[in-house]
Amino acid sequence: MVDPTIFEQLQADIDDDSLVREEIRNILQRRERQGKVTQSLLSRAHSVAAAELGEVLGAARSSINDQVETIKELSDLASKYPYYKYHHMWARHTQDIILAVVFGVWLGAYDMRQGTLLTIDEVGSTLNVPVNVKDRDVFHITTEEYLLALTDLIEELARLAVNSVTLGDYQRPLQISRFVKDLHAGFQILNLKNDILRRKSDVIKYNVKKIEDVVYDLSLRNLIPHNAS
Repeated sequence: MVDPTIFEQLQADIDDDSLVREEIRNILQRRERQGKVTQSLLSRAHSVAAAELGEVLGAARSSINDQVETIKELSDLASKYPYYKYHHMWARHTQDIILAVVFGVWLGAYDMRQGTLLTIDEVGSTLNVPVNVKDRDVFHITTEEYLLALTDLIEELARLAVNSVTLGDYQRPLQISRFVKDLHAGFQILNLKNDILRRKSDVIKYNVKKIEDVVYDLSLRNLIPHNAS
């Protein structure tokens, strides 16, 4: 005879798990709405001259700070459970906010090293989230999430190189080209085991070529010095 309390306990575990997932989903839905606001603000870089972006970038930074508060709420909840049990629910969200931070910093939203790359530790500090925690189950940023966000950053900058020319800014594509080439060189050093990350990193060379074509075209039109690239 099978003890029915076995299944009663299993059902209780399922119900508890469902409640946790629902709590996480509610937090992530709020973060997604905030993320869309941030994305909308940062996307103005594609249609507004760099010199006129100050007010927009200030608003983007404020929007990112709203997300930081939401991520703190997610961290408090997620850290009560084994990290990888629910990780799949927020992994894409983590990549998105990392992208917002590194792109915002690159554009100059954070009064720090405009045109440069934040390290994973600096991203963690900006978001108030630990990085690469291996000795306990707490919410944190992984190396893979950071690198995936960087592949998205390169794609965003490739678009920006093209749109900068439309805005009459011929120096920004040069800045982007140098920056992205450095990033590409860094990725080539890595021995990537993650299949998704490896596939996304393979696409980087196409974005590098896209940016190079923009710079080459500017050079042919004598809009930049021929040796500037």
